[in-house]
Amino acid sequence: MQVRYDLHTPVMLNEVLDYLNLSPGKTIIDATIGVAGHSQGILERISPGGRLIGIDQDKESLRIAGEKLAGFAGNYKCIHGNFKDIATIIKERNIDKIDGVLFDLGISSFQLDDPLRGFSFQQEGPLDMRLDRNNYISAYDLVNNLNEEEISTLLWNFGQERWHNRIAHRLVQEREKQPISTTSQLADIVWHALPGRYRYQRIHPATRTFQAVRIAVNRELEVLEIALARAIELLGKAGRICVISFHSLEDRIVKHGFKKAALDGKLDIITPKPLTPDRAELKENPSSRSAKLRAGEKL
Repeated sequence: MQVRYDLHTPVMLNEVLDYLNLSPGKTIIDATIGVAGHSQGILERISPGGRLIGIDQDKESLRIAGEKLAGFAGNYKCIHGNFKDIATIIKERNIDKIDGVLFDLGISSFQLDDPLRGFSFQQEGPLDMRLDRNNYISAYDLVNNLNEEEISTLLWNFGQERWHNRIAHRLVQEREKQPISTTSQLADIVWHALPGRYRYQRIHPATRTFQAVRIAVNRELEVLEIALARAIELLGKAGRICVISFHSLEDRIVKHGFKKAALDGKLDIITPKPLTPDRAELKENPSSRSAKLRAGEKL
């Protein structure tokens, strides 16, 4: 299956470009560059003389980003890495302070639509979910090796799944018959674990389970907390940070991270309440419906 990365729509693009307070000559970090949806707009506003550093765990995304940004050669650099290492990445490029940083925490449609990545229950694929394919631990490893209590805790902590105990119990029962190796197997187990009347809700019953497993595989919440604090430290005076989150667990970490930085006298929170997509964007890009944007300025 050929994945159409050109169909990826960056979320809240205009808001990001405005809140980053961009102008020619600035140095901006796109900590989750993906397929460069936001970075194209950023480079247009910081040129001439500006530079952009794009970080991503996904080598395929970086390859595509490089193709899309070819017209800005010399003004950007794509780095394979984890944004928790943002300070080291910047130091290695002899950059002391940055003027802005963006974290878009969503999984791109490019990744979701590729069945070989195993992120989606809507397509048959291997149970993988690694953002960085060099990592040793995949969704298959967690689902087939954690004990029932560990799986139950994972589903509650990272997915806030109401039926975490039932799902964990059924999963352990099913894997005794054969390993859980595909997305459809996991989705089917979740489906049958839920009481009948809860199988037909607004969202698919496997949504929270897949979210929880993906977060655990990639240690997303743990590294986010680390990365936010480091990014704020790297900002120069009046530098801006923008973070787009897609579920309450992420948003809570961003909210508390910003509040801590504000109490420490490091950050002015310029979005007292998170921004959400307007009606026009929701109509054009329904997958943006859960997005929340928070922004701050370095004091």
